[in-house]
Amino acid sequence: MQYRLDRLVCEVTGLSRADAKKLITKGLVKINGEIIKKADRKAEDTDDIVINGKSYTHEKYVYIMLNKPEGVVSATGDKNDVTVIDLVQDDFPRRNLFPAGRLDKTSTGFVLITDDGNFAHDILSPKHHVPKTYIVTVDNPVTDRVVKGFEEGVTLADGTLLKSATITPYDDGYTAQIILHQGVYHQIKRMLGVFDIGVNTLHRTAIGGLEMPHDLAPGEYVKLTKSQVEMIAGDLFTEN
Repeated sequence: MQYRLDRLVCEVTGLSRADAKKLITKGLVKINGEIIKKADRKAEDTDDIVINGKSYTHEKYVYIMLNKPEGVVSATGDKNDVTVIDLVQDDFPRRNLFPAGRLDKTSTGFVLITDDGNFAHDILSPKHHVPKTYIVTVDNPVTDRVVKGFEEGVTLADGTLLKSATITPYDDGYTAQIILHQGVYHQIKRMLGVFDIGVNTLHRTAIGGLEMPHDLAPGEYVKLTKSQVEMIAGDLFTEN
């Protein structure tokens, strides 16, 4: 794909358009070994880019794992609250990022942030059933009846039948791991509510086959590699 050189420099460095133009006019940008001093010169995103002696690679899309803290909202913007995009945008200032899926304001854990709309659509699509894993603490014990009910699929108060899910209680009975294969609004709280169980805390630990590292602190994030993205959705991930 072709870009104006100043835009390409912006995308690979995170610099402003004005700063990118300064680097170009000073002769500090090389494309395929040639110094280019015209900001409007066209360049391919596959070209060899060297800026001030450092080699760069253009990435069409980025994929970010964020450990969402409590109180942060899963949105691209909010007038009153800090969003997940607010936490990462300084490192990706010219990316049109959005959260691929949501966590409630009071919930914590793995939020996937990207600018790849097709990929986000695929992993959120009900037909693909990308699993998501959570740890919850609750106000009533998780019994064998609850475990069996989740396995069979839960019918909500409004008649909605939810797909089979896995709930595995810990020894204390008030903490459990839950694996979902669909994404319905407030699904875990509504499913547990059928059994008169309230959720105290909810923390997402994994999406697909990719688990969030235990040492990724709340508010911290990492850019994912291609192999990590493939762990989320397997063959759904193709580089466009």
